[in-house]
Amino acid sequence: MATAAPDDVVGRWKTESRGGIVEIAKCGSSICGKLVSSDGLKADPALKDVNNKDESLRSRPLKNLVLLKGFTRKKDEWSGGTIYNAEDGGTYKATITMQDADHLKLKGCIVWPLCKTQTWTRIGTRIN
Repeated sequence: MATAAPDDVVGRWKTESRGGIVEIAKCGSSICGKLVSSDGLKADPALKDVNNKDESLRSRPLKNLVLLKGFTRKKDEWSGGTIYNAEDGGTYKATITMQDADHLKLKGCIVWPLCKTQTWTRIGTRIN
């Protein structure tokens, strides 16, 4: 089976939890990802970032909030970036690795080895 290229991360992805939909796009030489939908946003489209550790950011909307940023492409993965978790208001170091054309693995770590890995599934067709 051929492996997917790192640039294949561009597109819309369903997260493992809370019905999240994240849209990953090229951002200069990096990639970034914004939250476009979730179970919470479906129930309340005006949902705010109330759990942010920075009180001054708690009134910002979650819809279209950038969750993934700062990644550098290294061989078969994107690394050196961060993922923001709106559930606990924390930002974590992260890596993204394509499993195949329709699945990616996102690993977020507080500090090594305290990491959590999720497999996200592509929604719809690839965006180029």
